[in-house]
Amino acid sequence: MRQPLIAGNWKMNGTRSSAEALIKGVLEGAEKLGKAEIAICPPFPFLEAGERLVANSSVRLGGQNVCTEASGAYTGEVSAAMLAEFGCSYVICGHSERREYYGETDAIVAKKLAIVVENGMKPILCVGETLDQREQGKTQEVIAQQIDAVIAQNGIASFAELEIAYEPIWAIGTGKTATPEQAQEVHDFIRQRIAGQDQAIGAKVRILYGGSMKPGNASDLLSQPDIDGGLIGGAALAAEDFLAICRAGEAAAG
Repeated sequence: MRQPLIAGNWKMNGTRSSAEALIKGVLEGAEKLGKAEIAICPPFPFLEAGERLVANSSVRLGGQNVCTEASGAYTGEVSAAMLAEFGCSYVICGHSERREYYGETDAIVAKKLAIVVENGMKPILCVGETLDQREQGKTQEVIAQQIDAVIAQNGIASFAELEIAYEPIWAIGTGKTATPEQAQEVHDFIRQRIAGQDQAIGAKVRILYGGSMKPGNASDLLSQPDIDGGLIGGAALAAEDFLAICRAGEAAAG
Protein backbone atom coordinates (compact mmCIF):
# COMPACT_ATOMS: atom_id res chain seq x y z
CA MET A 1 0.00 0.00 0.00
CA ARG A 2 1.24 3.48 -0.90
CA GLN A 3 1.45 5.86 2.06
CA PRO A 4 -0.70 8.95 1.43
CA LEU A 5 1.17 12.25 1.04
CA ILE A 6 -0.62 15.51 1.83
CA ALA A 7 1.48 18.47 0.68
CA GLY A 8 0.44 22.09 1.19
CA ASN A 9 1.43 24.55 -1.55
CA TRP A 10 1.14 27.99 0.01
CA LYS A 11 1.93 29.76 -3.27
CA MET A 12 2.72 33.49 -2.79
CA ASN A 13 0.81 34.02 0.43
CA GLY A 14 1.55 34.95 4.02
CA THR A 15 3.71 37.16 6.18
CA ARG A 16 6.50 36.12 8.54
CA SER A 17 4.16 36.08 11.51
CA SER A 18 1.27 34.34 9.74
CA ALA A 19 3.63 31.76 8.28
CA GLU A 20 5.02 30.88 11.69
CA ALA A 21 1.52 30.68 13.17
CA LEU A 22 0.37 28.41 10.34
CA ILE A 23 3.35 26.10 10.69
CA LYS A 24 2.81 25.85 14.44
CA GLY A 25 -0.87 25.07 13.91
CA VAL A 26 -0.05 22.30 11.45
CA LEU A 27 2.60 20.87 13.75
CA GLU A 28 0.21 20.78 16.69
CA GLY A 29 -2.38 18.80 14.74
CA ALA A 30 0.20 16.59 13.03
CA GLU A 31 1.36 15.23 16.39
CA LYS A 32 -1.81 13.12 16.50
CA LEU A 33 -1.27 11.67 13.01
CA GLY A 34 1.13 8.98 11.92
CA LYS A 35 -0.14 7.11 8.87
CA ALA A 36 -0.15 9.91 6.29
CA GLU A 37 2.98 11.83 5.32
CA ILE A 38 2.59 15.60 5.64
CA ALA A 39 4.59 18.31 3.89
CA ILE A 40 4.37 22.10 3.68
CA CYS A 41 5.75 24.24 0.84
CA PRO A 42 5.92 27.89 1.99
CA PRO A 43 7.35 30.76 -0.06
CA PHE A 44 11.14 30.89 -0.17
CA PRO A 45 11.57 33.69 2.44
CA PHE A 46 9.79 31.52 5.03
CA LEU A 47 11.89 28.38 4.54
CA GLU A 48 14.21 29.36 7.39
CA ALA A 49 11.26 29.51 9.77
CA GLY A 50 9.98 26.26 8.33
CA GLU A 51 13.29 24.49 8.84
CA ARG A 52 13.53 25.76 12.41
CA LEU A 53 9.98 24.90 13.40
CA VAL A 54 9.57 21.47 11.77
CA ALA A 55 12.87 20.19 13.18
CA ASN A 56 12.30 17.03 15.23
CA SER A 57 8.78 16.63 13.84
CA SER A 58 7.31 14.32 11.22
CA VAL A 59 6.28 17.23 8.96
CA ARG A 60 8.42 17.64 5.84
CA LEU A 61 9.43 20.89 4.17
CA GLY A 62 9.27 21.60 0.45
CA GLY A 63 10.14 24.29 -2.07
CA GLN A 64 7.69 25.63 -4.65
CA ASN A 65 10.15 25.92 -7.53
CA VAL A 66 13.83 25.52 -8.41
CA CYS A 67 16.33 26.75 -10.98
CA THR A 68 17.54 24.41 -13.72
CA GLU A 69 21.13 25.47 -13.03
CA ALA A 70 23.35 24.62 -10.07
CA SER A 71 24.67 28.16 -9.50
CA GLY A 72 25.74 31.30 -11.30
CA ALA A 73 24.41 34.54 -12.73
CA TYR A 74 20.70 33.74 -12.57
CA THR A 75 19.20 36.73 -10.79
CA GLY A 76 16.12 35.92 -8.76
CA GLU A 77 16.54 32.14 -8.97
CA VAL A 78 16.96 29.59 -6.18
CA SER A 79 19.15 26.52 -6.60
CA ALA A 80 18.43 22.95 -5.57
CA ALA A 81 21.46 23.01 -3.27
CA MET A 82 20.03 26.03 -1.44
CA LEU A 83 16.70 24.26 -0.93
CA ALA A 84 18.46 21.16 0.34
CA GLU A 85 20.54 23.24 2.74
CA PHE A 86 17.33 24.60 4.27
CA GLY A 87 16.06 21.10 4.91
CA CYS A 88 13.66 20.65 2.00
CA SER A 89 12.57 17.09 1.29
CA TYR A 90 10.35 17.98 -1.67
CA VAL A 91 10.33 20.47 -4.54
CA ILE A 92 7.31 21.21 -6.73
CA CYS A 93 8.27 21.11 -10.41
CA GLY A 94 6.19 22.14 -13.40
CA HIS A 95 3.20 23.53 -11.52
CA SER A 96 0.53 24.70 -13.96
CA GLU A 97 1.10 28.30 -12.89
CA ARG A 98 4.80 28.00 -13.72
CA ARG A 99 3.98 26.49 -17.10
CA GLU A 100 1.29 29.07 -17.92
CA TYR A 101 2.72 32.30 -16.49
CA TYR A 102 6.45 31.69 -16.84
CA GLY A 103 6.63 29.58 -19.98
CA GLU A 104 8.11 26.45 -18.47
CA THR A 105 8.26 23.75 -21.12
CA ASP A 106 8.30 19.99 -20.63
CA ALA A 107 12.07 20.07 -21.30
CA ILE A 108 12.64 22.70 -18.60
CA VAL A 109 10.52 20.73 -16.14
CA ALA A 110 12.46 17.54 -16.86
CA LYS A 111 15.73 19.36 -16.19
CA LYS A 112 14.38 20.66 -12.87
CA LEU A 113 13.34 17.14 -11.86
CA ALA A 114 16.86 15.86 -12.50
CA ILE A 115 18.64 18.56 -10.50
CA VAL A 116 16.28 18.10 -7.55
CA VAL A 117 17.06 14.37 -7.43
CA GLU A 118 20.79 15.07 -7.79
CA ASN A 119 20.56 17.15 -4.62
CA GLY A 120 18.88 14.43 -2.57
CA MET A 121 15.28 15.68 -2.65
CA LYS A 122 12.08 14.38 -4.24
CA PRO A 123 10.39 16.35 -7.01
CA ILE A 124 6.62 16.61 -7.22
CA LEU A 125 5.96 16.58 -10.96
CA CYS A 126 2.76 18.44 -11.85
CA VAL A 127 0.77 17.45 -14.93
CA GLY A 128 -2.70 18.39 -16.09
CA GLU A 129 -5.00 19.81 -18.74
CA THR A 130 -6.86 23.08 -19.26
CA LEU A 131 -10.65 23.33 -19.53
CA ASP A 132 -10.39 23.81 -23.29
CA GLN A 133 -8.24 20.69 -23.63
CA ARG A 134 -10.65 18.66 -21.51
CA GLU A 135 -13.67 19.83 -23.51
CA GLN A 136 -11.87 18.84 -26.71
CA GLY A 137 -11.28 15.35 -25.31
CA LYS A 138 -7.51 15.86 -25.18
CA THR A 139 -6.93 15.16 -21.48
CA GLN A 140 -5.06 11.91 -22.01
CA GLU A 141 -3.13 13.27 -25.00
CA VAL A 142 -1.89 16.28 -23.01
CA ILE A 143 -0.90 14.29 -19.94
CA ALA A 144 0.75 11.57 -22.01
CA GLN A 145 2.89 14.24 -23.68
CA GLN A 146 3.92 15.67 -20.30
CA ILE A 147 4.79 12.22 -18.92
CA ASP A 148 6.52 10.99 -22.08
CA ALA A 149 8.70 14.11 -22.27
CA VAL A 150 10.17 13.28 -18.86
CA ILE A 151 10.70 9.64 -19.84
CA ALA A 152 12.46 10.71 -23.05
CA GLN A 153 14.78 13.15 -21.27
CA ASN A 154 15.37 11.48 -17.89
CA GLY A 155 14.46 7.82 -18.44
CA ILE A 156 11.67 5.75 -16.90
CA ALA A 157 13.85 5.02 -13.85
CA SER A 158 13.51 8.69 -12.84
CA PHE A 159 9.88 8.03 -11.92
CA ALA A 160 11.08 5.89 -9.02
CA GLU A 161 12.55 9.09 -7.52
CA LEU A 162 9.56 11.42 -7.76
CA GLU A 163 5.92 12.01 -6.90
CA ILE A 164 3.29 13.09 -9.43
CA ALA A 165 0.48 15.59 -8.89
CA TYR A 166 -2.44 15.62 -11.30
CA GLU A 167 -3.72 19.16 -11.64
CA PRO A 168 -6.91 19.60 -13.63
CA ILE A 169 -6.10 23.23 -14.36
CA TRP A 170 -9.78 24.00 -14.85
CA ALA A 171 -10.38 23.08 -11.19
CA ILE A 172 -7.70 25.28 -9.61
CA GLY A 173 -9.02 28.42 -7.96
CA THR A 174 -12.26 28.22 -9.93
CA GLY A 175 -14.43 26.53 -7.33
CA LYS A 176 -14.80 23.58 -9.70
CA THR A 177 -13.55 20.16 -8.72
CA ALA A 178 -13.21 16.98 -10.69
CA THR A 179 -15.53 14.30 -9.38
CA PRO A 180 -13.78 11.42 -7.61
CA GLU A 181 -14.55 9.29 -10.66
CA GLN A 182 -13.08 11.85 -13.09
CA ALA A 183 -9.97 12.21 -10.96
CA GLN A 184 -9.56 8.44 -10.57
CA GLU A 185 -9.83 7.94 -14.33
CA VAL A 186 -6.91 10.28 -14.97
CA HIS A 187 -4.85 8.91 -12.07
CA ASP A 188 -5.33 5.41 -13.45
CA PHE A 189 -4.27 6.61 -16.90
CA ILE A 190 -1.09 8.15 -15.48
CA ARG A 191 -0.25 4.97 -13.56
CA GLN A 192 -0.85 2.78 -16.60
CA ARG A 193 1.24 5.08 -18.79
CA ILE A 194 4.20 4.60 -16.47
CA ALA A 195 3.52 0.91 -15.89
CA GLY A 196 3.65 0.41 -19.64
CA GLN A 197 7.35 1.27 -19.40
CA ASP A 198 8.05 -0.29 -15.98
CA GLN A 199 5.36 -2.17 -14.09
CA ALA A 200 7.08 -2.01 -10.70
CA ILE A 201 7.56 1.76 -10.87
CA GLY A 202 4.00 2.23 -12.07
CA ALA A 203 2.68 0.33 -9.07
CA LYS A 204 4.86 2.22 -6.60
CA VAL A 205 4.72 5.86 -7.75
CA ARG A 206 2.47 8.12 -5.69
CA ILE A 207 0.00 10.22 -7.66
CA LEU A 208 -1.52 13.15 -5.78
CA TYR A 209 -4.66 15.05 -6.71
CA GLY A 210 -4.05 18.77 -7.09
CA GLY A 211 -7.40 20.25 -8.10
CA SER A 212 -9.02 22.12 -5.20
CA MET A 213 -9.06 19.33 -2.64
CA LYS A 214 -10.89 20.57 0.44
CA PRO A 215 -12.09 19.11 3.75
CA GLY A 216 -15.51 18.48 2.21
CA ASN A 217 -14.30 16.37 -0.72
CA ALA A 218 -11.01 14.96 0.56
CA SER A 219 -12.39 11.66 1.87
CA ASP A 220 -14.20 10.81 -1.36
CA LEU A 221 -11.16 11.66 -3.47
CA LEU A 222 -8.67 9.86 -1.25
CA SER A 223 -10.81 6.72 -1.17
CA GLN A 224 -10.12 6.18 -4.88
CA PRO A 225 -7.61 3.37 -5.54
CA ASP A 226 -5.09 5.46 -7.50
CA ILE A 227 -5.29 8.76 -5.59
CA ASP A 228 -2.40 8.68 -3.14
CA GLY A 229 -2.74 12.08 -1.52
CA GLY A 230 -3.17 15.72 -2.37
CA LEU A 231 -1.24 18.80 -3.43
CA ILE A 232 -3.30 21.35 -1.53
CA GLY A 233 -3.55 25.03 -2.47
CA GLY A 234 -6.09 27.33 -0.82
CA ALA A 235 -7.04 24.90 1.94
CA ALA A 236 -3.38 24.70 3.01
CA LEU A 237 -3.54 28.32 4.22
CA ALA A 238 -5.78 27.46 7.17
CA ALA A 239 -4.29 24.97 9.60
CA GLU A 240 -7.59 23.33 10.53
CA ASP A 241 -8.67 22.89 6.89
CA PHE A 242 -5.28 21.43 5.99
CA LEU A 243 -5.33 19.13 8.99
CA ALA A 244 -8.84 17.95 8.11
CA ILE A 245 -7.46 16.81 4.75
CA CYS A 246 -4.50 15.19 6.52
CA ARG A 247 -6.97 13.27 8.72
CA ALA A 248 -8.79 12.12 5.59
CA GLY A 249 -5.45 10.86 4.30
CA GLU A 250 -4.90 9.12 7.60
CA ALA A 251 -8.27 7.38 7.28
CA ALA A 252 -7.52 6.37 3.71
CA ALA A 253 -4.28 4.74 4.88
CA GLY A 254 -6.40 2.33 6.94
